[in-house]
Amino acid sequence: MRKGYRMAIPAIVSLALALSGWGARALELPPLIPREVLFGNPERVNPQISPDGTKLAYLAPHEGVLNVWIRTIGKTDDRVVTSDRKRGIRVYFWQEDSEHILYLQDRDGDENWHLYQTNVRTATTRDLTPFEGVQAQVIATDPQFPDEILVALNRRDRRFHDVYRINLKTGAAELDTENPGDVAGWAADHRLQVRAASVFTPDGGMLIRVREEARSPWREFLRWGPEETFGGIVGFTPDNRGLWLISSVDANAARLIEVDIATKKRKVIAEDPQYDVSQVMIHPKTRHVEAVQFIRARREWQVLDPSLRADFERLRKERDGDFSVVSRDREDRTWVVSYLVDDGPVYYYTYERATRRLSLLFSSQPALERYRLAKMQPISFTARDGMTIHGYLTLPVGVEPKRLPMVLLVHGGPWARDVWGFNAMVQWLANRGYAVLQVNFRGSTGYGKAYLNAGDREWAGKMHTDLIDGKNWAVAQGYADPKRVCIMGGSYGGYATLVGLAFTPQEFACGVDIVGPSNLVTLLRSIPPYWAPIKAVFDKRLGKVETDEEFLKARSPLFRADQITAPLLIGHGANDPRVKKAESDQIVQTLRARNVPVTYVVYPDEGHGFARPENRLDFFGRAEEFLAKYLGGRVEPWREVPGSSAQLQ
Repeated sequence: MRKGYRMAIPAIVSLALALSGWGARALELPPLIPREVLFGNPERVNPQISPDGTKLAYLAPHEGVLNVWIRTIGKTDDRVVTSDRKRGIRVYFWQEDSEHILYLQDRDGDENWHLYQTNVRTATTRDLTPFEGVQAQVIATDPQFPDEILVALNRRDRRFHDVYRINLKTGAAELDTENPGDVAGWAADHRLQVRAASVFTPDGGMLIRVREEARSPWREFLRWGPEETFGGIVGFTPDNRGLWLISSVDANAARLIEVDIATKKRKVIAEDPQYDVSQVMIHPKTRHVEAVQFIRARREWQVLDPSLRADFERLRKERDGDFSVVSRDREDRTWVVSYLVDDGPVYYYTYERATRRLSLLFSSQPALERYRLAKMQPISFTARDGMTIHGYLTLPVGVEPKRLPMVLLVHGGPWARDVWGFNAMVQWLANRGYAVLQVNFRGSTGYGKAYLNAGDREWAGKMHTDLIDGKNWAVAQGYADPKRVCIMGGSYGGYATLVGLAFTPQEFACGVDIVGPSNLVTLLRSIPPYWAPIKAVFDKRLGKVETDEEFLKARSPLFRADQITAPLLIGHGANDPRVKKAESDQIVQTLRARNVPVTYVVYPDEGHGFARPENRLDFFGRAEEFLAKYLGGRVEPWREVPGSSAQLQ
């Protein structure tokens, strides 16, 4: 996925490697997809049209690092305007004046994001939040105030984010709204005034505060209990007199509702009985809601504005993929549309609303188009207690889907979910000959509050038995060989990997843990200080460390490490602020004292996951050889990656 791609290894070498691990069935597998294609940089990604509709920005490598490039609409004058030299830019957006790019960057994965401003004409960049150890969170911009931005900073107290108003011409930052010590999120109206705040209550519920104007006192507006789904403020109505909220109050799944600030009168805008609202499309100029997305088995749009129905019908017919409008100009004449497919790269188009004409811009990874990729199938099964669990199954191309080696790939969060579409890890595993099972275990989001709440206090409990039940379903269907199943994942998925080997050692042949916690007590005692306003969520859904220490220890794989016998590969970023490196250190030390085989790789310039492609290529190369050794899949041999910071410990 970087600019220069290596071709697949010669057929005779591929055949020899295949025969060594798989036998005759591997003869039908398609050519190996080089890891560099899957885990290197994309060629071009995330295009954004300027508010005035005259320029297009996108991310692409420059000297091997993702940076922002600009072109004039209708021309081929592409040029790089930023100069990141190490981690690559991943989050950026246009300033309202269409003459500057704003982007976020941290240092070596510490998540203390700084906000940078780049002049697209001169390519000069300055740090708008040059405060050491402080994290910037962008709150709002507004077309009527092109020279201002609201940014939350934990500058005064590392535990809490106050809102600052930054002058985008001078760089001056002025305290706008002080955090009283419990606010987790802020919202501004269309006059760029902070008028709403989200607070997690001590029981894990949510409280919304509002004020009439910037100098008015705050008052409690709405409150809901801890049994509701994650939700909150979407934004203000066009007249600033109401709030749009995502909330599951009086329903199972989170709905989009409109609430009048003066009267608290509520109106349901969009809902589904089972699936939560996942995305809301709002007009950039009129500010009214136009469409709402639900992620069912795939992403589906509910159009609310009749004037968009013909546009959406046109977009649906272009490709067999899930589309999203990722950017549009202020006058809503031109859209940038992405299409997500499960067996290819992301495709980006411009769409002219007046003529309904779609023009292909580019795909994110054109090298992928040379290879046969696997299809992702939505699946469901019945857990041992009768609950229906959803997920996805991906089977390798070209072989009979019977008694395959399988990787149970567990998502992070855990308050998140797997979705349909291209996934580099899934395609990598399927290409190497593995069935890949992704289970949206109870506690995953998107399926309503009954599904979410069923995971409360069930880490290493029912959340784990859902994974085992998923594995057993795949075996019963004949897809998986029960003796050749590996569990793998990052963050919560890394924790689930350790749980799988420690709590159910007979179920897995091996495990791959990426930045996973091993001890829930030390995890909760070392969370970042700015997570203080959301600690109540952990107390409710995981357990309260102050009163539930023994319970949390009982759900921690560190204290079951004597049960681990299967080989284990662990990767961790040294600067991880969420799951400290000590979480991996302590279980590695315990396992090595018992002579359990564990390979431990640390990346000094990474945090919660591996942002640098050199480190991704290194780790997944090691993981590929590890999986081949214990499951028997195909392998592109690991080789030292120039620029990787990997340290074997």
